[in-house]
Amino acid sequence: MAIYHLEAKIVSRGAGRSAVAAAAYLSCSRMLNEYDGVQHDYTRKQGLGWRQVFLPATAPAEWQDRETLWNAVEETETAKDSRLAREFVAALPIELSREEQIQLLQDFIKEQFVADGMCADAAIHDPYPPGHNPHAHILLTVRPLDEKGKWQYKTEKEYLCVKGGEERGFTAAEFKQAQADGWEKQYQYKVGKKKVYMAPSAAQAQGYERVSKYPKSTKYGRQNPITERWNSDEQLVLWRAAWADVANRHLERTGHEERIDHRSHAERGLLEQPTVHEGVVARAMEKKGIISDRCELNRQIKADNALLQELRGQVKKLAQAVKSTLPALAEAMENLRKNLLLFCYQLGYLCKGKERLNASLNTLRPALTQYNQLAKDIRDKTKERRSLLTEKKALSAVHVFRHRELAAKIAALTEDLEELRSEKNLLLASLAYTEEDATDKFPKDIAAMEQSLKRLEEQEQKYSTELDAALTEYAGLREQAQGFNRVQLYEARQAIRPGKEQEAENRAQEVYGEKYNPLLIFDSKKAVSRMLHEDIERQAVRRMMRQAHKEQQTFQKKKSEQER
Repeated sequence: MAIYHLEAKIVSRGAGRSAVAAAAYLSCSRMLNEYDGVQHDYTRKQGLGWRQVFLPATAPAEWQDRETLWNAVEETETAKDSRLAREFVAALPIELSREEQIQLLQDFIKEQFVADGMCADAAIHDPYPPGHNPHAHILLTVRPLDEKGKWQYKTEKEYLCVKGGEERGFTAAEFKQAQADGWEKQYQYKVGKKKVYMAPSAAQAQGYERVSKYPKSTKYGRQNPITERWNSDEQLVLWRAAWADVANRHLERTGHEERIDHRSHAERGLLEQPTVHEGVVARAMEKKGIISDRCELNRQIKADNALLQELRGQVKKLAQAVKSTLPALAEAMENLRKNLLLFCYQLGYLCKGKERLNASLNTLRPALTQYNQLAKDIRDKTKERRSLLTEKKALSAVHVFRHRELAAKIAALTEDLEELRSEKNLLLASLAYTEEDATDKFPKDIAAMEQSLKRLEEQEQKYSTELDAALTEYAGLREQAQGFNRVQLYEARQAIRPGKEQEAENRAQEVYGEKYNPLLIFDSKKAVSRMLHEDIERQAVRRMMRQAHKEQQTFQKKKSEQER
């Protein structure tokens, strides 16, 4: 089934990335980055389905070679934290053939990027097994090109000039005209013990000394309007919508009914909870038989959503139906009760999941705090020991007592360090973490658990809302029941109730498979019974039956007396 996924990233030198490396990965090729002399080789990577470079009309023809193109980008960006490229990763509809996927990608890139002046480098990756997860990587330049195929500026220095007490910003090109109109740049002048920005004419009139040759300017300069638009959140929303439009156009053209939507569940008015991104590491763990928290959470979310959609539809149908006969009303009430059982089962299931996560977090959070404190103590004592060793080494042989004193301190620190390291290793071993995992995986696992907990709480809120709605509908059916014999309705419901409860159990087993918990369904029956006040209803019906039995006995007695 076609899914919507369009992820936007920035390839930044400040984050340790390079455009050449990204292009080499994208194209599964070997490329030399002339900026730092590093050779990037991805020729062994498998799953490449297609690749192509797209250029606007003004770009140099030699940029059709991607190595030349991205080295030109690296050469232009000189700052150590430069933004080098923009990257999109898009899921391709599996309903389309490879040729149709390529045509979809070409149309999207040409319409949205190349037509707007960007150079684009794109590829399709289809990792094993083929057809399971075909996706596209699109690498884009972030500087506009002028008419001669030269890179334009991203930002331009903007000088803050003054005229008649008013301050205004001008670029170097604009300042020529502004200077003719009486605007002046501002420089720092020494006024007493302070440094103050002033116009040269005002400073010279008062005899102040200039202390800097650099004029006052805005902190970040003035951004190129084209670059500013490309970097805006509004433009990203437009690109996301455009991907959905182009993909749906191609799906419709090829005769497929599936469609994708770039809007979030909330924007589309859906109650279903979106799944979380699993990633290659989580999927690899699952292939080895290791349960991944992310994959497990997604399985639960998918099961929740499927059951929630089914139950909501059933509740709506039951609410709209008018029950004119006693058997029909009994059937409707027991069907709705069956749905309430499933709602309660799911809420109990979510509650168990939250309990497990909270238990893990209650263990891991203090452990992380303890680990961080141990690591800090080890660093501090290591630094102190190193300092003492340096001091001891620098002392001459005549300082015997100081040597002994330092040796004793060093020995004590060494012993403390061994104890701290031992305590740290024991802590990690108790949590099944290695030293390498501790600084990265440990906090990430806690963050993932906290995210999973938040998801489960959101699901719980959704189910609680649906449960309340179902109870409201049940109250409506009870009102319809006022016109029927209460005892007869009760007996009719009791006759079909075991079958309906068995249907609920079978449905829960079908949805949750090995995760099905019979104790939860037992607890759900008790919870539904409490919510519907069935004990009170049972007692009332029994009283009515006893009363009817007494009346029947009295009638029979009178009849016998009359016959005598």
